[in-house]
Amino acid sequence: MTIVFENRDTIRFQIQEMARAEKILTDDAIQTELDIYNPLIPERGALAATLFIELTSKDELVEWLPKLVGIERSIELRIGEPGHEEIVKARPDAEHERQLTRETITASVHYIHFELTAAQVERFAAEPARVAVAHANYAYATELDDTSKQSLLEDVRD
Repeated sequence: MTIVFENRDTIRFQIQEMARAEKILTDDAIQTELDIYNPLIPERGALAATLFIELTSKDELVEWLPKLVGIERSIELRIGEPGHEEIVKARPDAEHERQLTRETITASVHYIHFELTAAQVERFAAEPARVAVAHANYAYATELDDTSKQSLLEDVRD
């Protein structure tokens, strides 16, 4: 799995890439892309991310996508030392969830948001932080390095 945190710049680049790759030239078609991607830009006090479930074969897709139903609700931002951490659970993007959430199989791409209080932002700035997956069929956590945290702090404080 890969989690890519999004901000105004990454979304702008995504829209530009879609326009280039799909040869989108009309104002209406560009507006459609803007309408799709703009909700993924995080608000102040929030982080947004794209979760990619990186399965590369049909067999892996058939095996894992049914096992990972609900994965988009299993992503956590863990702030603080293990054992004393505060957990901020991801919230799926509402429109994405409405279109793609199924009970028997998940999508391989999910758009998620983390909403932080002012106190959580300050704790995130001062203490270790991890991004984790806490799903019954998949668990993993990775520490955010100082460079990543600094970049995310710029986004959440904007």
